Amino acid sequence: MNKTSLLVWSAGWLIALASVHAARAADVLPNVVVIYADDLGFGDLSCYNDEAPYKTPRLDQMAAEGIRFTDAHSPSTICSPSRYGLFSGQQIYRSTGRGGGAFEGPSGPSYLKPGTQTIADMLKQKGYRTGVFGKWHVGLSWFDKDGQRLAGGFENSLLIDYEKSTPLIDGPNARGFDESFITPNCPNTDPLYIYIENGMVPTPASERHKRDTLPNPGGKWRWDNDEGWKSPGYDFINADLLFYEKTKAFITDHVRQTPDKPFFAVLSTQIAHAPVLPADEFNGVTDAGARADFVWQLDAIVGRVIDLLKELEIDDNTLVMFNSDNGAETLHVHWMRQDHQHDPSGGWRGMKRDGWEGGHRVPFIARWPGHIPPGQVTAQMTNTTDIFATVASVVGVALPDDVATDSFDMLPVMLGQQPETDSIRPHLLTQSFRGEFQIRQGHWKYLDHKGSGGNGYEQGNMALYALPELAPDAPGQLYNLKTDPGETTNLYFKEEAKRKELQALLTRLKASGRSAPTGRTPFRK
Repeated sequence: MNKTSLLVWSAGWLIALASVHAARAADVLPNVVVIYADDLGFGDLSCYNDEAPYKTPRLDQMAAEGIRFTDAHSPSTICSPSRYGLFSGQQIYRSTGRGGGAFEGPSGPSYLKPGTQTIADMLKQKGYRTGVFGKWHVGLSWFDKDGQRLAGGFENSLLIDYEKSTPLIDGPNARGFDESFITPNCPNTDPLYIYIENGMVPTPASERHKRDTLPNPGGKWRWDNDEGWKSPGYDFINADLLFYEKTKAFITDHVRQTPDKPFFAVLSTQIAHAPVLPADEFNGVTDAGARADFVWQLDAIVGRVIDLLKELEIDDNTLVMFNSDNGAETLHVHWMRQDHQHDPSGGWRGMKRDGWEGGHRVPFIARWPGHIPPGQVTAQMTNTTDIFATVASVVGVALPDDVATDSFDMLPVMLGQQPETDSIRPHLLTQSFRGEFQIRQGHWKYLDHKGSGGNGYEQGNMALYALPELAPDAPGQLYNLKTDPGETTNLYFKEEAKRKELQALLTRLKASGRSAPTGRTPFRK
């Protein structure tokens, strides 16, 4: 073989080898991380709110390196039903036939009923190792010495027979997760205050928690820390740092032990749910009080996750999504507005529990280097339930029609392949505190109830934010968010045709058992 032939042969061999490597790379399934914040409002991140009195530099950076949704919504305006939506891809209505409350004490059973395929179940079928760390709060089954299921109620915590109750029959490890380290309810708010690791309780609750043993930043931010039963050594102050460390250990051990296998991790934080108890290293890091310090801590944890991925050299093959379970808490909104001229609702009407936008319009950011083009900002409507179908599309799963029935594939939007004027979603459902429905269709929004659907605005601090009802006799509400983003002018009677259209659509979606399309197939670039 002469020199010219050798060069041609070598070049061809290198091209062929590169093609093989490219094909293999294309077949590599990405890791997936979901960071799920609590009670974090649309206006709580500086990349969503230029007027925020503090910065969230790591989340701002994450948005700059990926995509930020400005019309993203939680499935519910409280936590437990929204978490059901994250894990199932469905509205809570599909589980209960109505709304769903937040669990306290040893209450359950899980909203994730047997036979409900979870996002973790789906990913395990593709060979993923799955883990969840932090707040669970979709209900668990606990039993007394006679084998009777316990209801909520703080005193019932002392009736738990841990031998009969564990391993938990409806905990994360029975719902598709290989590893878990969770709290049953809100980590710092709702007893039972215990840790559950892989379906077991290492240290049962045996001590009475007293809130005055905890710090009280600003003399008020300890609010909503209930005095119930706890495990000895339960750590309120460092809850989210502990959850991060458990997530870090899961990811690190997985990469070292099974580097050729993908993982799925959910880090479910306490922040920014009440009480506001930033860890010591974050006290005073902002000039906007304890809650701003708390959000800064959340921002730092997001940064630590991304830094870990880079350190382990898996950043380019990891999709990270950041989302919140509902809008900001009422007193948090009030105090931040009054004390620091900061609006956690980001200018939208309402807050946690409300069917108005401030109750369920939340931050949603996704980052996947080399796949999601950087610097994208989209006004595409999306819901937390969509994470399920989007991840299924990422990993090449065609979802059966009876799975994730309220989940739409947002991957085309994330990859920059969807025209902004062409909405993935023809409609979007949310449910407020009492389970009442709201439905969006383009700029039109119909609320199938009077008032907020959650909070009372008749007296106290809330009266400061009450707006006059211009159609007091209307049993529902209709708004055009394009011309009236503040939901101030109820068009229930004036736009009768549109109202009836949305009422009929809502009735059909509720009765059909789904709002997502049938025959979903993975999106291909």
